[in-house]
Amino acid sequence: MAGILAWFWNERFWLPHNVTWADLKNTEEATFPQAEDLYLAFPLAFCIFMVRLIFERFVAKPCAIALNIQANGPQIAQPNAILEKVFTAITKHPDEKRLEGLSKQLDWDVRSIQRWFRQRRNQEKPSTLTRFCESMWRFSFYLYVFTYGVRFLKKTPWLWNTRHCWYNYPYQPLTTDLHYYYILELSFYWSLMFSQFTDIKRKDFGIMFLHHFVSVLLITFSYVNNMARVGTLVLCLHDSADALLEAAKMANYAKFQKMCDLLFVMFAMVFITTRLGIFPLWVLNTTLFESWEIVGPYPSWWVFNLLLLLIQGLNCFWSYLIVKIACKAVSKGKVSKDDRSDIESSSDEEDLEPPGKNPHTTTTTNGTGGTNGYLLTGPCSMDD
Repeated sequence: MAGILAWFWNERFWLPHNVTWADLKNTEEATFPQAEDLYLAFPLAFCIFMVRLIFERFVAKPCAIALNIQANGPQIAQPNAILEKVFTAITKHPDEKRLEGLSKQLDWDVRSIQRWFRQRRNQEKPSTLTRFCESMWRFSFYLYVFTYGVRFLKKTPWLWNTRHCWYNYPYQPLTTDLHYYYILELSFYWSLMFSQFTDIKRKDFGIMFLHHFVSVLLITFSYVNNMARVGTLVLCLHDSADALLEAAKMANYAKFQKMCDLLFVMFAMVFITTRLGIFPLWVLNTTLFESWEIVGPYPSWWVFNLLLLLIQGLNCFWSYLIVKIACKAVSKGKVSKDDRSDIESSSDEEDLEPPGKNPHTTTTTNGTGGTNGYLLTGPCSMDD
């Protein structure tokens, strides 16, 4: 184990030439980031998750009820042991051949079996109230952490001149505000990593999990080798659009369509400007070029920049989805159903379908699909 730890914490990988871990030990004159500080993130992540449960129950839920957002879910499928067994053990989307076999076995018409499977699938979807509470929690946290980041960064020299991220590196003291900001962000991303398995499931679950994982790596990595100054720029920049997105989703769930459209446009403009404009021209410029000039490259420098480039690749992917949603909104007159949403359509609408019509093509005939649409829920910061 000692050999493994010595290999993992190899100074020639983590630190610039002629710098050792002993040089970055805390003294009476200065405090530097220490790897063991990151253990604080785990109990704090649990606390954040508990605060979220309390917030959703005692703050978000009363707000949702005041906005007439109903807690009732879709229509419940009638109990049937045979269909339930097929649904849970074989397939949730039976093909035509299986539908015909079930029709003969149960003496039901195919149309009734299709309706049962649609109702059963929708049964597993969370209610609009649950979605609203989740969005309100994220909106509140993103707004707080972004506000804190702006108030902290406006007092720092590296916000106004990014070369200060590398002057005297890595001998840059760790301030209390910077330590709090970093640990809070890391704790939130750890809470997202775990809660993602219990939160509303969406089609890009894998991509979002990758995003949260890379975010945790970036925060941890930049803290350990004291790239925290540029890390704060990355965090604050990526937090800038998230509150707008969650606000747009809340307006959507509350059926304030005009407000939803306005907030979505604001979100799209901020997201694309910050992620495709400011981030590469400002942050990547300093991590790739200014740091090369002032400090010079070393192994962990390459890893850090590769992770930032991976984040930028995800930014490009989500920007494509946002533009796609915006184009649909222009053609339909409002923001339409979320490409990430797994809701097919409301149960009431499904029951009114004409026989023989494909149920998967009737969800967005008027831009809402009976569910008032679900916005593109974009990245969480360091993110997404």
